[in-house]
Amino acid sequence: MKHAVVILAAGLGTRMKSRLPKMLHPLLGKPMVAYGVETALRSGAEKVVVVVGHGLEQVREALKGYGGLEFTVQEQQLGTAHALMQARRVLEGFDGPVVVTQGDTPLTSVETLTGLVEALGHEGMALLTMRLDNPTGYGRILRDKRGEIVANIEHKDATPEQREIKEINAGIYCFDSHVWEALEHVSNDNAAGEYYLPDLIRVYRERGRRVVGLLSDDPSELLGVNSRAQLAEVERVLLSRLREHWMTQGVRMIQPETIYLEPTVELAPDVTLWPGVVLRGHTRIGEGCEIGAYCVLTDMELEPHVTLRPHVVAESSVMKSGSDAGPFARFRPGVLVEEGAHVGNFVEMKNTRMRRGAKAGHVSYLGDTDIGEEANIGAGTVVANYDGQRKHKTVIGKRAFTGSNSTLVAPLEVGDGAYIAAGSTVNKAVPEDALAIARARQENKEGYVKRLRERRG
Repeated sequence: MKHAVVILAAGLGTRMKSRLPKMLHPLLGKPMVAYGVETALRSGAEKVVVVVGHGLEQVREALKGYGGLEFTVQEQQLGTAHALMQARRVLEGFDGPVVVTQGDTPLTSVETLTGLVEALGHEGMALLTMRLDNPTGYGRILRDKRGEIVANIEHKDATPEQREIKEINAGIYCFDSHVWEALEHVSNDNAAGEYYLPDLIRVYRERGRRVVGLLSDDPSELLGVNSRAQLAEVERVLLSRLREHWMTQGVRMIQPETIYLEPTVELAPDVTLWPGVVLRGHTRIGEGCEIGAYCVLTDMELEPHVTLRPHVVAESSVMKSGSDAGPFARFRPGVLVEEGAHVGNFVEMKNTRMRRGAKAGHVSYLGDTDIGEEANIGAGTVVANYDGQRKHKTVIGKRAFTGSNSTLVAPLEVGDGAYIAAGSTVNKAVPEDALAIARARQENKEGYVKRLRERRG
């Protein structure tokens, strides 16, 4: 059945203690409200409306990657029923069921949305309910002798007998097309003077329409976010689901509770992740790769059988099969490490291609550099690629060798098989198979230090 979804996302989130609108706080790399949007779209919704409060343009910008969304603003925060009323103009003429979800409950499932639509049928109101061992603080569902829902009563208003009820209102609803007329009869006769969606139970029943409950057995769907602690709890659930998913797909996680990864990450079977690994963005890791402890990868592509030793930090780069890096290597964007190449400890690279079998063992900076096959970059080599205004390229040939503490001043070409002597500062092309020496000649002054000591007494 065709349906619309309205996501209530106008909460101020004052308990978040942040200038960022609550709905934009990130969960595993995505704004919180994006989870509700994705669930709505996956449910097959014909229309998706996001009701926002302050920060409309920020929310719209954050969700620009999702097509077909409509936005409307709740200027005053007058309750959930008032928030839903703001979607009336956008859904004018839509005659199917309207599902209402909360933007700050990102764990709501597709099955819940479609289940509510099915439970509704063609007329009335359906709501998600749940049984909790400790329902303190939640609105209780009151049923008559026939088991039909007759009311929702808030915890603070409930009698001692009613507080013993375990079934609660989860805050997710589905309404027929009469909802707009029904909203006009919602009362604000409560302590806050606001208009709340649960009052629609009364309105629908007074008009002789059905009110049905869909019982959920997943307590996590109730987890809302109103504080930093609750944000962390929801993220914990999302991470647990992701880890379990990838482990069932053949990924080995050592101390999985320490591993952070985002939903956009892709992992192949027989990948090994050591403790403290962080995988972000569109990172893709091929079969048989081993990622050492405390590596942080963002938008990385690793072909099969790549090894990263601990503490590699890498972004927006590619490593081919059989290559390795670390410990403590740093890849800035635009690095390509080809088959069998080695990047050692404390090597930083940016916009650099390291061709097949090349090696940079330790303590080097290689920026805007094309390093030939089987070239060897000595310890302490620095490519000086920036003249203060522009970046320049360095090309190092096949099987070339740079001695320790060399400085290569770009633009520069080093020919195939060429050697650069240790400690050289090279700013002119080095021909094929040549030895470049660019350093002051050593001079020993015999007895100099002894005479200096004597003068100082």
